[in-house]
Amino acid sequence: MTALRLGPLLRHVDETSASVWVETASASTVTVTAGEHSGSARTFCVHDHHYALVCVDGLEPGSKTPYTVSIDGEQVWPPADSPYPPSVIPTLDHAKPLRMAFGSCRTSVGHDKAGNDTHGVDALRAYALRMAGVTDTAHRDDPDPGDEVRWPDLVLFLGDQVYADETTQEMKEFIESRRDIEQAPWTELQDYEEYAHLYCLAWTDPANRWLLSTVPTAMIFDDHDVRDDWNTSRAWKDEMEATDWWHGRIVAGLGSYWVHQHLGNLSADERAEDEIWQRIVGHDGPEEYDASALIDAFADRADQEPSSYRWSFARDFGTQARLVVVDSRAARVLEPEHRSLLDDEELAWLDGQLCGGFDHLLIGTSLPFLLAPGLHYVEAFSEALAGGAWGRRLAKRGETIRQAADLEHWAAFQEAFQTVTAMVLEVARGERGDAPETVTFLSGDVHHSYVSEARPTRRANRGQAPTRSRIIQAVCSPIRNPLSRKWRFATAFLSYGVAGPLGHVVARSAKVPRAPMTWRLLKGPWFDNNLATLEVTDRGLRMWWAKGQVDGDDHEHPRLVTVADLTVD
Repeated sequence: MTALRLGPLLRHVDETSASVWVETASASTVTVTAGEHSGSARTFCVHDHHYALVCVDGLEPGSKTPYTVSIDGEQVWPPADSPYPPSVIPTLDHAKPLRMAFGSCRTSVGHDKAGNDTHGVDALRAYALRMAGVTDTAHRDDPDPGDEVRWPDLVLFLGDQVYADETTQEMKEFIESRRDIEQAPWTELQDYEEYAHLYCLAWTDPANRWLLSTVPTAMIFDDHDVRDDWNTSRAWKDEMEATDWWHGRIVAGLGSYWVHQHLGNLSADERAEDEIWQRIVGHDGPEEYDASALIDAFADRADQEPSSYRWSFARDFGTQARLVVVDSRAARVLEPEHRSLLDDEELAWLDGQLCGGFDHLLIGTSLPFLLAPGLHYVEAFSEALAGGAWGRRLAKRGETIRQAADLEHWAAFQEAFQTVTAMVLEVARGERGDAPETVTFLSGDVHHSYVSEARPTRRANRGQAPTRSRIIQAVCSPIRNPLSRKWRFATAFLSYGVAGPLGHVVARSAKVPRAPMTWRLLKGPWFDNNLATLEVTDRGLRMWWAKGQVDGDDHEHPRLVTVADLTVD
């Protein structure tokens, strides 16, 4: 019997259908059965790994239907000895208030004392145990403590789902079993096989595996999914492309991302328009389709010609919310004479997605759109300095500082920041349909969490209708990869202290344009491993952040406790 190697992962779910992703041990036919409904798909192969994406249709809106997974007619999921509830497909009901969890940055280490001592408690795992009823449910992370926990309708992973460059001991051992780690790329990932193993480490803990099997997920990459500072600048990209190992790394990184993460983001209609997927499902030969060459060629082209493929996606939840998830890594323009976080095609797509007519417009971007105000101007200055604002001699030093200090967020790409800000203000003024209650950016990356609120400046508002939406930045990072205490202090001091007065001074000296908005901190920062949840309520948008807490020595069963709570009325 063919084994289930990875999954099932419950991916795109709407009111009547669901997509379930699996990796199997060999070529096979996978069937997902949910009540009276079922779907089947043949596996396809990528570098000797076998995958299937199975769609089940005809489900009832707002239902929770237990499901099973069979391979070649033999049931393989759920495990017979599972301590967790049956995996279910929870279809959407747009009459019910939307609840969505989000966060970023999660390393894959053990969940024993040693793992928790070095990387902290995995907030996702604590969330899973709470959902499964394994740990006490009477905690403040739910609006109605003591009542049955309401599961999220979606978990949005905002980047660094895997760390290809900062590998754990278990991953290092796997790499060393295959090749000499004294040769480039050392203990970083080299090829597809190593990426496949890394995903296996990330998604096979029993509690997390159960959660991923029963809560729909959406995902977007950030730099560590490929490499730290990925696409920071033209100089960075040139340096990488000059090595003899980078081409294999980027092809494996983007190819494995498409297979493991991006494919499941797509609805059935979007998959029908995806050329790569249609090549795979269009295969009708007797043998399993080997997509290795197809995926490699696609990934190579996506890297060299970013406009050839869109990683961004959008989803509507009735009129309650539109979620727009933006690729802020692969779609960059890095030429010195034209530098932008998003290329023209991506900006045009985003321009079409940002509109009113929803209670809340949610914009998922791995990198915070709004940093601490002072840090925003420091990063804007770094772009100007590296671009030659103070001459060629200092430009090289500016590039060194930019890479060393990770100064490559939206603020360091002023063209895109100014353009998207203008779009957001038009939405908030009601110029793109009825103004939503909030325009809320959801982000990660920075290894601390906070909430800020922005308002247009008087200059930007002159002659314009007043904004009617609250503009919010909500950050949740990390899920599991905390800063050391030393770096927590340094981050808080530099970002919220030194950068304040310094940023405005140096930005003015380099003639950096003023932002059309000003913003202030509503809550934070805090540095715990945590997972955030938002819910649409009658009052507005409620958000809370929860972490795992170990009682005594019971590292296997951390409790979920609230870190922060905020309602945007």
